[in-house]
Order: sequence, then C-alpha cells, then structure tokens
Amino acid sequence: MEKGIKITTFGGGSSYTPELVEGFIKRYDKIPLRELWLVDVEEGKEKLEIVGNLAKRMVEKAKLPIEIHLTLDRRKALEGADFVTTQMRVGLLDSRIKDERISIEHGMLGQETNGAGGMFKALRTVPVIMELVKDIQEICPDAWLINFTNPAGIISETIARYTNFKKSVGLCNVPIGMVHGYAKLLGVDPSRVRMEIQGVNHHIFATDIFLDGKSVFEKVMGLYIEEEKNQTMKNIMAVKFSPDLVKGLGALPCSYHNYFFFTEDQMKKQLEEYKKGEVRGEVVKKIETELFELYKDVNLKEKPKQLEERGGALYSDAACNLISSLINDTCDIQYVNVPNRGAITNLPYNSVIEAASVITKEGPKPLAIGELHMPINGMIQMIKSFERLVAAAAIHGDRSAAIAALNINPLCPNDDKANKVFDALLEAHKAYLPQF
Repeated sequence: MEKGIKITTFGGGSSYTPELVEGFIKRYDKIPLRELWLVDVEEGKEKLEIVGNLAKRMVEKAKLPIEIHLTLDRRKALEGADFVTTQMRVGLLDSRIKDERISIEHGMLGQETNGAGGMFKALRTVPVIMELVKDIQEICPDAWLINFTNPAGIISETIARYTNFKKSVGLCNVPIGMVHGYAKLLGVDPSRVRMEIQGVNHHIFATDIFLDGKSVFEKVMGLYIEEEKNQTMKNIMAVKFSPDLVKGLGALPCSYHNYFFFTEDQMKKQLEEYKKGEVRGEVVKKIETELFELYKDVNLKEKPKQLEERGGALYSDAACNLISSLINDTCDIQYVNVPNRGAITNLPYNSVIEAASVITKEGPKPLAIGELHMPINGMIQMIKSFERLVAAAAIHGDRSAAIAALNINPLCPNDDKANKVFDALLEAHKAYLPQF
C-alpha cells in the first residue's frame, strides 16, 4: 500500500464512473490511488473510451498522480489489483427495458431489482460474477471485491453460498440515502446519524436511529409520519405510509418497500409509463444518451450535475468510504451486504444480510441484532427465501427453483403468470442465460 493502490472497475464504461472518480479524487489522502483500471466488454467499448477520457481529464484537473487505464482484457486488469469494484449491466440497458416491459405485459411490476425483472437481472449476472470471482482467486487473491452490481443482495448471497471467496462485500446506496434523509428531518449533518437496520438488500427497515450515539427513533418516526410524502429515491414514486402502519410496524421502511405496500398504485403508474414508452429503463437510456454527449466535451473536467438524475446518488460516497475504511482500519460503522454470522439469530448463519457493520481491515463485522423485529420478520424471511431460490436457479439453471422463487415473491400475482413471464423473459434473454 505504501506505493499506492490499484483499483480495477468492471463496467468501467458506466455513466456512474465519473462519480466514482470524483470520490477517489476527494479522498486521495485516504485512498492513495496509483492506478485505476476501467474494464468493459466489446459492446461497451465506445462508452468506455468516452467516460475513460473524462476520467483522465478529471484527474489531470486535480493534479494527482493517478494513472487511468482503459481495457477489454479483464485478466490483465486484475494483475496486482488491491480492490475490484463491479458496476456491470449484463445485456446493457436494452435488457433492463425488456425486463420491465415484459413484466408489465404479464400483469406484474417491471422493476430492475425486484420481482421477475430483478430475478432475470440476477440470472444474467451471476454467471459473469462467478467467472470474475474465479479469476480474482487465481490472479489477485488478496484483493477485495466490492460489488455494486444489482441485485446486490442476490449476487452477494450467491458468492457466499457457492464459492469459498471470503473477501466480497455487497454495497448499495439505499442505506446511506436513508441516513441522509433522517439527518434532513432532524436538521443535522449526516455524519452524526447512525441506524440499526434489519433485512436484506432493497428490503431493509430502520429499527433504531441514533444521533451522536443516543437513540432518537421515536422523534424521527414522528417527523417521518408528519411528512407530506415520505422521502424516496429519484427512480421510485413517492408515497405516503399511514401513521398507523408505521407505528404498527415499529420500523421505518426503505424506498423499495413502496413496491410491496403500494403495489396497485405503482402498477397503475407503470402502465401509464409503459403506454408512453417511458418505463424506467427507457428514461434512463435517454438520460444516458444525454450524459455521454456531455462526457464527449473535451472541456468537461468534472462530474456533470445531470448525473444525479440517474438515481444513484451517494454511490461514490458509499463505495469510497468502504474502500477507505478497509485500507485504514477505521472501525467506523457502514451499511453493507455480508454473511449474517449470527448477527440475526433467526436467519441462516451463512445467508447474506444488509447490516450496520464495523469496517476493519479484516473486513466488515455485522453488529448483533438478535431476532428479527416481529412485525417485519415474515417479510424478510420471505424475501430471503426468494433470494436463495434465485441464486440456486442462476447456478444450476433450475427452472423449478426460479418458478418457486417467483411465486414466493409478493409482487407475483399467481403461478400461471409466473410461468408465462418466466418463459417470455427466458426467450428474450436466452443469449445471456447459458445455464438454461
């Protein structure tokens, strides 16, 4: 580490890369980055060159000795890597659009990480991630894998369950967004706020909130109930949870619970978007086209403001804070996807949870919770079963596991639709589903 570190990013041609580069520049004193290798596939070559050249201009403007390398050779990119980050999209945005439109056509929500769409994103992604893990174990076995690729929970679950690789951490911007939201309600700096969370990726609840180490949960719950519409991410329709529901749960939901508690409202909105050719993937594709036109400008030397419209706000904060803490053994608390290891007593020991964890140089240590909070226990158990079945389906090409997974998921209306949407999505994505 004395000579600086090497970070390799898969999905380097992503529109999010400038945010990641900005994060590394801001934290150069804590993350002594020597080389950043941006890796992509042939289909993403043009975007890789555009975003890679912007990254070089950003580093040049910052006057930092960081080398930016662009490559399609993933094995070469892994040589000597200290950290490997993933932000890939197998099948590109066109596959996301198919996930969303085909799901809606079959009477269920079209969503990138939930329901049928989320399942098929996992089925496409898992084989690629498993190959990458194998390469890391061979070429740079001491490197940490920081996975930001969605669905992060299912990918982390698959790595934990089907490999012996122990240096993998799943990451999401939802928890850090919740912290910022609660800090805003309290009128304080987010650095003073910490949460206890229970659940799995995109299905977590805040069960306690601390300000300067003292619980302020009842106060925050009151402020949350008073909001006209509960805070959400840019890509999720804002809704209002009733005071009785929030009090009855005794827990504050994350944005993604909007799909589960307000399925009918979300479906109505998605049908309107579908008819206008404006499902979220289509909107994102338009935003990305505009972003890459901006990125081409040789005078642009910083992350453009428009990137915030992508819905991945605070992504670089989450990723860079985690890398910094792993390097510097800071023992601060962050929110990550890691094996349970007894933190939640009524979930399997090796299943992955999203939890407040102490970040050490040996890796994240999830804070003990005990049993899941009773009102949310059933939902979390159900989604964990969904994740485990999807992981099995992705590894073994097991149609039966996939159909059972869909039927377990509350976003699937019935078994007949589960079979039909599975067949339609399988046909649409067969080029990316060799295991089936």
